[in-house]
Amino acid sequence: MKRIALLFAVAVLLTGAREETPVLIPDVSQREVDIHYSFTGAELLLFGAILYPGGKVPDGRTDVAVVLKGPPQSILVREKQKLAAVVWANAGSTRFRSAPAFYAIAASRPLSQLIDARTAAIYELGLGSIHLSPAGGADPVDANRFATGFVDLRARGGLFATQQEAIEITKGVLYRATLSIPPRVPDGRYTAETFLIRDGKVIAAATRTIAVRKQGFERLVAGFAQQWPISYGLFAVFLSVAFGWAAGALFRRI
Repeated sequence: MKRIALLFAVAVLLTGAREETPVLIPDVSQREVDIHYSFTGAELLLFGAILYPGGKVPDGRTDVAVVLKGPPQSILVREKQKLAAVVWANAGSTRFRSAPAFYAIAASRPLSQLIDARTAAIYELGLGSIHLSPAGGADPVDANRFATGFVDLRARGGLFATQQEAIEITKGVLYRATLSIPPRVPDGRYTAETFLIRDGKVIAAATRTIAVRKQGFERLVAGFAQQWPISYGLFAVFLSVAFGWAAGALFRRI
């Protein structure tokens, strides 16, 4: 609440500033999100103020959309095909070079009422407009099919989400939205992007950065896996064999 009050005060002080286009002053409730063993997810508040030329709120409706996404990753998507009654096998695959590990969007109205398909593609507004960057040589038709399946899988897993009419705009100046961060998000650098939309066009945009970090034992394991992947794999196999042997020995004694 203190940050919201501060933003409102800044908006009042700067209403006399002359700008050709509106200016967004965004902020987030947390600049850092820590993941530990008991992490069950988080609620992230994205809020801010809109400064209009001359301090006058224009007639008509202005809308806001916010996007939280990141970090980008290279991912191989495989397609399963049923060969027999109970047998499945890999039938094809496509690699995407920069698919976001997490993507969530909220808007003050349904996106179909705010922008056209071209604007959505330019600013990556909506699950169908995410830039996945398929690897070179991929057939466009196949790449589109794999992209649709990938987005659907991420959406069902809670890592891609859309919230329609989820942004509150107060007196055309202050806005706020809440996005949920699920427990399974990877650590890394995330971006919170805010877009001001009017008459089907994005007239202002601003970005804030959020760090999602593993803490405690999870951070130690993640660092070990990244710096010494072969040793991590061998250690994981050793632990599996050791636990299997210990379980077998225990059951033999019972």
